[in-house]
Amino acid sequence: MPTNAEIATFEDFGLNDVQRISYRPIRAIEMVEPNPKWPSSFTLIAQRIQAALGDRAMAIEHIGSTSVPDLPAKDVIDVNLVVADVTAEVDYVQDLEDAGFQFLTRNKEHRFFGLDEPYANIHVWGPDSSEVIRHRIFKEWLLDHEDDRLAYAEVKRQAASAAQQAGETANEYNGRKQPIIREILKRAFAAHGISE
Repeated sequence: MPTNAEIATFEDFGLNDVQRISYRPIRAIEMVEPNPKWPSSFTLIAQRIQAALGDRAMAIEHIGSTSVPDLPAKDVIDVNLVVADVTAEVDYVQDLEDAGFQFLTRNKEHRFFGLDEPYANIHVWGPDSSEVIRHRIFKEWLLDHEDDRLAYAEVKRQAASAAQQAGETANEYNGRKQPIIREILKRAFAAHGISE
């Protein structure tokens, strides 16, 4: 289990920290209004992961904006998948690929897979990942704090518009959102008694 200091410490990963395994077509950044089908899309993805991995899938969680009702989002289901050892790729990669998930990237503590239908990003972590806890805290905070949810929604719209106009990809879009995400997380950490 990560310490409070590990949870509260933000890490910046550059593209040089990521090993590209394969490519999928880049989708334009497009913000859409909340879709009531997103929870059922997540359920389908979770069932597919569970069928592929069985009890090797220690946790499967719907994260990101599509997991928060009333929040606009890119039409992409984000999923956290926790496995016993993210570096032991032999234990899960082939089974996920056989189930239709595309292995896209790896870095030190994270493996990233894509799915085309429903379109999804699958983030694979080990059980001691502080990122999984940060994702959970952020989601719960947005669910419980309308003011931050509305502020985040506005920044997301602005970031998507700016990214579209500049012809940018998801990496740049995510970078535009990073300051407000960290600002909201700092408030959430303080409320949970988590500090560096």
